[in-house]
Amino acid sequence: QVQLTESGGGSVEAGESLLLSCVVSPYTASHYCLGWFRQAPGKEREAVATIDGDGRRRALDSVKGRFTISQDKPKNTLYLQMNNLKPEDTAMYYCTALVCQDWLPVGWGQGTQVTVSS
Repeated sequence: QVQLTESGGGSVEAGESLLLSCVVSPYTASHYCLGWFRQAPGKEREAVATIDGDGRRRALDSVKGRFTISQDKPKNTLYLQMNNLKPEDTAMYYCTALVCQDWLPVGWGQGTQVTVSS
């Protein structure tokens, strides 16, 4: 069963940083790739960053150089370090389990809100 629990969102000013965390069930961590998605009001949900079982990472062009996805396997925890946040990063962020072969989402956390003011 896919289980994902996010934490770490909040309200910050532009240029500040936030660290999102996601506790992943051992079953989820061993069967799926992981990622972070986000959805802003009135917009479609989009993939922000993903990581596969070998640690290979991909990121949305608009966050490259600012956001870093990482995974602590012994702790079954996924992270998203977000630096130099911009108002356009404001969204609900979701921890996601993905089928590694085709990167289709199969499970979502409850979401954590990130709000960046200018």
